[in-house]
Amino acid sequence: MQNLRHRISPLKKEHTLANPIFAALIFIAAALIAIYGYAQTQNTGQGPSPTAAEKYKNIQVLKNIPADQLIPAMQFVAASLGVECDFCHVAGPDKRLEFDKDDKKEKKTAREMMQMMFTINAQNFKGQREVTCNTCHRGSPNPQAVPAVLAEGPQPIEEHEHAADPASLPSGEPVMAKFLQAIGGNVALGKVTTRVESGKALMPEGGSMPITIYTKTPDQRVSVMHTPKGDSVTAYNGEAGWLLFPGRPPRAMSAADELAARLDAEAFYPAALPQQFTALKLQPHPEKIGDNEADVVLGEAKDQAPVKLYFDKNSGLLVRMVHYTDTPLGFLPTQVDYSDYRDVGGVKTPYRWTLGRPSGSFTIQLDKVEQNLAIDESKFAEPAFAPAGTPPSPGGAAPPAAAPRGPKPPQGAVPPSGAGSTASPGGM
Repeated sequence: MQNLRHRISPLKKEHTLANPIFAALIFIAAALIAIYGYAQTQNTGQGPSPTAAEKYKNIQVLKNIPADQLIPAMQFVAASLGVECDFCHVAGPDKRLEFDKDDKKEKKTAREMMQMMFTINAQNFKGQREVTCNTCHRGSPNPQAVPAVLAEGPQPIEEHEHAADPASLPSGEPVMAKFLQAIGGNVALGKVTTRVESGKALMPEGGSMPITIYTKTPDQRVSVMHTPKGDSVTAYNGEAGWLLFPGRPPRAMSAADELAARLDAEAFYPAALPQQFTALKLQPHPEKIGDNEADVVLGEAKDQAPVKLYFDKNSGLLVRMVHYTDTPLGFLPTQVDYSDYRDVGGVKTPYRWTLGRPSGSFTIQLDKVEQNLAIDESKFAEPAFAPAGTPPSPGGAAPPAAAPRGPKPPQGAVPPSGAGSTASPGGM
């Protein structure tokens, strides 16, 4: 994995989803994981992982990437151009997208642009992924060739990520230690073994859905969103993770999904959080979160993009976490903002957090947190998984899986091989 530290920054733009129900299914049921379509094509360990060309139809450029990386790559394109799947893919008579068809000029152009990007990086940056779709597009289908007129004062220039040698950065361990002390200290944290949290998922377009979260130290977490179609579950038991949508068989998480789910769980049992990283480095300059300055600690791990942890300089509390999913075309960020800390049994706990991705955001607001309750072990038991490619159940609630990362995700955000379609992705 190359260039992990390069050009990774928190989300800047604000977008919303058009349908609150679909938004909830995309973001809450998937919590901090990548998304359903990504998990659906993951390798189950039974033999080598197939390539995209082996699994899907009419793949011409991304032939040799693992099949489970095709959907994340398409999400990166969608986010970079601010478009939906139908920008490149044509719909058939039944209104479902036919991903293997080459009818649209935009799809052919996308292939050419990918090849151009690979060539630029190979010939100018020693194969490092310096130039991506987002380098020029920045959320627009058309790159902006003319500089914009300066309507506001000049903005500070962000430091290039590889301008600083990571080895030369000071340790971030004192900041992490301050955080652990600020929330109550290791003695108080050690007294908490389980939590049952209840509250609401607040949709950006208005409305809410009830949610219950079951957690067990140090990293087990099951989120149950109670939707009109039934319960939508995202679970991680410390060893494996899975997704369960109404009317659908359970699906295993990919390795990237599980990493994100583990980070999400350990943010609420943070005594184990430092163990996720090989090193904690303090960014030389603080950043502003709202009106307050925050110390930024980079959590580094082998073959992974650094996780950025933002700690309020005054309170020491964790106020933001940004982590990244590495796709064949670039990094996709996920940002979680924590607030409304309250004392629960001697431990300060965030009662509110907002999860944002390029496609939008949603907020969890807790009403109640109960600690050290007995939780049925069956909630953390890994279910039997359906084979990859199982078609959706007739009449079942189809999750808006694999939502493209863009300002206006499609209604349902259905991936080629996901809910609402039995077609296989293809064409790129």
